[in-house]
Amino acid sequence: MSALPVFRWRLAPDGYATRRQLRAQGLRPGGQDVAAQLERPRRRRPPLIAYLYRVDQAKPVRPMTPARWAALAKANRARRICPHCRMDAGYVIPPSLGTCVPCDSPSPSPRSV
Repeated sequence: MSALPVFRWRLAPDGYATRRQLRAQGLRPGGQDVAAQLERPRRRRPPLIAYLYRVDQAKPVRPMTPARWAALAKANRARRICPHCRMDAGYVIPPSLGTCVPCDSPSPSPRSV
C-alpha cells in the first residue's frame, strides 16, 4: 500500500474534494478509496485531517425512492415520540434529555398549607 499524498490546508490541487464538497456537487465517493488528505496545523494539538476523493471517479448521488422517503419519515417520527408519555412532542427529542421537555421538568406541585 502506498502512502497518501498530504496537502496543506487550502492547497489541494483541482480534481480532489471532501465528502461534503462532493455532496454539494450532487456526487458521492462511490466506493473509491481515499485519494489524499489535507492537514490543517493547530497549535499544541495534532493537525486536523480531511480526506479527499477524486472528483473524476465520483458517482452521482442515488435518487430517493418512495420507499426510502417513507423509511426516513418513519425514523424521524420515532425520534419525536417521548418514551415516557408516548406523545408526539412535535420536535425531535434531544438525546441529552431522553424525554420531552414537559416530562423532563414537570411543573412543581402546589404546596399544601
